[in-house]
Amino acid sequence: MRRTWRARVAERAVAALTGAALTGAILAGCTTPDASPSASPSRTASPAPPDPAAGSPPAGPPSAGTPAPAPGDATAEPDPPSDGPVFTASVSPIPDQVAARMVGVSWQEGCPVPLSDLRYLAAMHRTVDGGTAQGELVVHADVADGLVGVLRALFDAGYPIRSMRLVDDFGASDDASMAAGNTSAFNCRVVAGTRRWSEHAYGRAIDVNPIENPWVSGSTVQPPAGAAYVARPVEPAVILPDDAVVRAFAAAGWSWGGSWDAPKDYQHFSTTGR
Repeated sequence: MRRTWRARVAERAVAALTGAALTGAILAGCTTPDASPSASPSRTASPAPPDPAAGSPPAGPPSAGTPAPAPGDATAEPDPPSDGPVFTASVSPIPDQVAARMVGVSWQEGCPVPLSDLRYLAAMHRTVDGGTAQGELVVHADVADGLVGVLRALFDAGYPIRSMRLVDDFGASDDASMAAGNTSAFNCRVVAGTRRWSEHAYGRAIDVNPIENPWVSGSTVQPPAGAAYVARPVEPAVILPDDAVVRAFAAAGWSWGGSWDAPKDYQHFSTTGR
């Protein structure tokens, strides 16, 4: 029997409703239900509330505006302190105990400079055996700070100084100080063979390692032990033209006696060129 179009429309509507209901039931069965209070706890614990006594929490990952370091990148660190010896020096007016050593020995009434114009310089220096030692000098106040810079340069260059004591420890004898290989500066004395004040009498000259750097005039060598160094061998304490020692003194305005035509005074540096 032929169904009317109304009947066919009604049957299709019923079928559509039935299919929709069936689909809804199937989807409902596939959905995970909400956890109930009796459900098993999660394996990931919830974060504990912050403890005020614990201080600030650790910093989190970089923000979106700060790129994270790429693998292999290094963050610059300050240089670690050196484990090697460190140069130290001090400059002061002549202390009372040093004045007591000097008066009547390297300084006396009638010297061209008063004690108040001199300075006591204590400084570290390298030694010929590879160590370090504290040395002392007396120099004019005007050149003291510059000489500290020279001694620092020599220390940094590894230049050794055999001995650096006041000439008073040798009775103010220039010959005895030289024979001991002693580096010294102030000594109120005249130039040998003259009546003219030496630059040492003003505290504006220094003799460095006199054995390795002797005074040479013809066949005369002072100190005598310096004869082994007249040919100027390349050795650690020997001063040579334009080496680190000469350059350090020149930078501070000191001239080298080793550049004189005659006599050659390889140990001698002064601020006046004399």
